[in-house]
Amino acid sequence: MTLFANAKRLVPAVLAAGFAVIFAAAVHHPAAAAPPAGDVILAPHRAVYDLKLSKSRGSRGIQAVRGRILYDFSGNACDGYDLQFRQVSELDSGEGKAALSDLRSTTWEDGTAKKFRFNSENKTDDQRADKVDGKAERTAGTVAVNLSQPKEKSFDVPVGAVFPTEHMRRIITAAREGKTILDFPVYDGSETGEKLYNTLTVIGRPIGPGEKPPSDAAAKSPVLAKLTRWPVTISYFEQKDEKTSQTGEQTPVYSIGFEIYENGVSRALVLDYTDFAISGEMSSFEMKKEKPCK
Repeated sequence: MTLFANAKRLVPAVLAAGFAVIFAAAVHHPAAAAPPAGDVILAPHRAVYDLKLSKSRGSRGIQAVRGRILYDFSGNACDGYDLQFRQVSELDSGEGKAALSDLRSTTWEDGTAKKFRFNSENKTDDQRADKVDGKAERTAGTVAVNLSQPKEKSFDVPVGAVFPTEHMRRIITAAREGKTILDFPVYDGSETGEKLYNTLTVIGRPIGPGEKPPSDAAAKSPVLAKLTRWPVTISYFEQKDEKTSQTGEQTPVYSIGFEIYENGVSRALVLDYTDFAISGEMSSFEMKKEKPCK
């Protein structure tokens, strides 16, 4: 799973108004899932990102944002990928009004992009706002989802949908191949676990080793200094069914920008929710010991 897969949950529950996402209705998605991006090696690592308000627009009235993300990623293509994620943030709307959100999430995804498990709990002002627990598995013709919380439910999503870690691997593969645009649905178990997202990803010019040296914690890593990275923006669009789908260009519900290294590490986050935007600076970074495939 990736950092940007959790980004849609970074706004406290009081402001999360249903971040369902899909690309424009005219886009056609293939029925069959593409093979996993097996040549991408993801690095186990632990990173901390400090959050703050970067822009405030419109009538939302956000005055300040304070918070932190803890992102702990481990595993490999043989054993699967584990993610421990926690994000605590406080949004101040002025006049003494502030909302505190504490999100904790644990996920596992196998290296063949066929199985995905997820568990998350989000508290707002020390009160439990929502809890999600479930699993998903890809079969020959669909992706079967089974939820145990917030309520027991089983349903299918299209087989062309990918899980979060596979999403990241495909973006890196596309960047290496010089591609600039990607779009496909992503299922990540967020919100109530019933949302299917689609993503429109724009990949910028590669930044080679030695170019534009970072000034955050990434600058202290000799491993990252040797790697290429790419600026990436992912936009999310509200899902429309066939009866209510709109023609023409859709406005994204929100977007996230970041730089991604070829080993899956992300830095320089910008989370744009239209009315306001949040920046996330990497304040701590640690490479973890890799466990090779057997």
